[in-house]
Amino acid sequence: MFQLSNDTEFSFILSEYLSLANEGGSATGEVLRAAAVIEPNNPESWYHEFKFLADKIREQAVAAEKKKDWVSARSAYFRSSSYYRGADFFLHGNQSDPRINTLWQKQNASFTKAVNLLPKPPTFVELRATKFTVPAYFYPGDSQFPAGKRLGYGKKIPTVIVGTGYDGSQEALYHSNCREIIQRGWNCITYEGPGQATVRRQQNLGFMPEWWEAVIPVVDYVRSRNDVDPDRVALIGMSFGGLLAPLAATHEHRLAAVLAIDGMLNLQRSILEQFPLALTKLFLSGNSTAFDDEIYSLLKNPKLPTALSWPINQGMWAWNTKSPFKWLTMVGEFNLDKQTLSKINCPVFVASGQDDTTAPEQPEEMARAFGKQAHYFLFKTELGSGVHCAIGAENQLAQETLGWLEGVFDKVSK
Repeated sequence: MFQLSNDTEFSFILSEYLSLANEGGSATGEVLRAAAVIEPNNPESWYHEFKFLADKIREQAVAAEKKKDWVSARSAYFRSSSYYRGADFFLHGNQSDPRINTLWQKQNASFTKAVNLLPKPPTFVELRATKFTVPAYFYPGDSQFPAGKRLGYGKKIPTVIVGTGYDGSQEALYHSNCREIIQRGWNCITYEGPGQATVRRQQNLGFMPEWWEAVIPVVDYVRSRNDVDPDRVALIGMSFGGLLAPLAATHEHRLAAVLAIDGMLNLQRSILEQFPLALTKLFLSGNSTAFDDEIYSLLKNPKLPTALSWPINQGMWAWNTKSPFKWLTMVGEFNLDKQTLSKINCPVFVASGQDDTTAPEQPEEMARAFGKQAHYFLFKTELGSGVHCAIGAENQLAQETLGWLEGVFDKVSK
C-alpha cells in the first residue's frame, strides 16, 4: 500500500479514512491534504489537522442546510463526523483528556444530522443487556437494483448485524459495510458493546469476554421487527470483531451465518509475537510491576514508534485499565480454539488479507478448525485488497462476502 506518512501507524489510519471516501465518509482531497501536513509521530499534529478539517466541513454542512441543499449538507455532515472521529484517534494515551468525550459528542451530532437526511433514515435504539446498554442503528433496506431485477423477499427481508473491533466505531461501519448491504435490499444494523467507542465513553465499561451478551439483545431486537426475516439474520465482525463475532456465535445460535473479517483466534498471541522479545519474556514472567514500569518507561520516550505506543494506549483505554499488564492479561481472555468454535452451528466466512500483519496465519488456522463449515477467502495484494479488512477495496469485500451470504440465505428453507 502507498505510504501516506513516514509514521507507519499514521499511514495505515490515514488509509482507513481515505477509504471512507468510497462510500461517502470522507473526500480524498481532504484526507490527502491532512496527510501532507501531519507531522509523523506527533499525535497533537494529527489531532489539529483532523479537528481543523472537521470544523471547516461542518461549517459547510450548516451553510448547505440553511440553503436547503440537503444532498450537500448530508455529505458534509458525514465527512465532518468522520474527521471528528479522526481527531480523537490518537488521544487515548491520556485517558482523562476531555477531548475524548467532546470530540465524540461532535462526531455524533454530525452523524445524527447526516443520517436524518437519508431517504430512509435509520432507527437508533438502546438495547438492554444484562449489565449494560447496547447502542445500535437499524438501517432499512433500500435496494439499488436495475429495473425489473429486484429480489422477491417480501415484507420480511434478510438482515445483517455488523460489529467493529479494537478501535472502530459503528458510525464508520455505515460507510464501510452498511451502504453495500442496504443497496442489496437487506437491512443492516450496527452495534457497539463494552470497550467500544460509545459504550466505553458513556458507560465506562471495558471489553468483556462474554461478548454474546452484547449480541443477543441485537438479535432479539431484529427478530422482533416485522420487516426482518428471523431465519435470515447474519453477523459480521470487522477487525478484532473477527474474533468477537465467532465468540458471540458460540452462545447465540439463531444466526444464519457468521463472517469474520479477518479471522482471529487470539489477539494476545499476536501482540506478543510483535513485541520485542525482551518485553514478551517480561510479560510471560508474570512480574506485573516490572512489566508496567518498563511499558511506562517506553511510553515516555518521544521517539517510540506510534505503531508500538498506540496499540498499548488504545488497549488500556478500551479495557478500562491503567496497567499495561492487566490490559494484556485481559486481552488473553479472548481466545478461540477448535473446541470452542465447535459450538457454532451455522456457516462461517473466514476472510484473510495477503498483507495483513494484525494476526498472521490466524485466519487460516480458524478456517482449518472449522473444516467444511467454513468458507475461506484470501483478499490479494495485486488487486489492492490485501491489507487488514481489505481497507480501500470495500467493493471487493462486499462482492465476496455478501455474494457468499446471499447463497447462504437462498438455502434457508422458506
